[in-house]
Amino acid sequence: MRTEIRIAGTGGMGVVLAGMILGHAAVVYGGLEAVQSQSYGSEARGTAAKSEVIVSDQPIKYPKVRESDYFIAMSQKALEMYLPGAKKGSILIVDPDLVDTAKIKGFEIVEVPAMKTADELGLRLVSNMVMLGAFLKKSGLFPLETLEKAVADLISAKNLEIDINAIRAGAELV
Repeated sequence: MRTEIRIAGTGGMGVVLAGMILGHAAVVYGGLEAVQSQSYGSEARGTAAKSEVIVSDQPIKYPKVRESDYFIAMSQKALEMYLPGAKKGSILIVDPDLVDTAKIKGFEIVEVPAMKTADELGLRLVSNMVMLGAFLKKSGLFPLETLEKAVADLISAKNLEIDINAIRAGAELV
């Protein structure tokens, strides 16, 4: 089982952190192999950003996402930029308040109002964690608790509770 995941949005949305947490969870607590890479504009905040994670139960021989099985699109620009790299028939996880998928055909679209949910939790910055929770529930790659343990390793204690709540809220939206 090789699963290719692309998380894309705008710099400052936490797509790189989301990818790092996902890869860490898979390797450290999920007993899986994982490779994570990222790219973003030199200006960082406000430009396109993406994080790619490959998770497998076998050694990963090629470390780049060829065609994503899951594409988490957190901005319209990211969707337009990276949709050609998503496998036909694969799963798009999008925030319907930020991304218009009306003209997109040939994919399973899962709408997750991540920004709105994060706002309701009291911190807009956790929309990436909402998306991770939704992704994990949809993919079933490993249990939610595995992701929560990884978050505890990589997030400051100050924000840990809200991040865990955001992950759980995202899972409940799927």
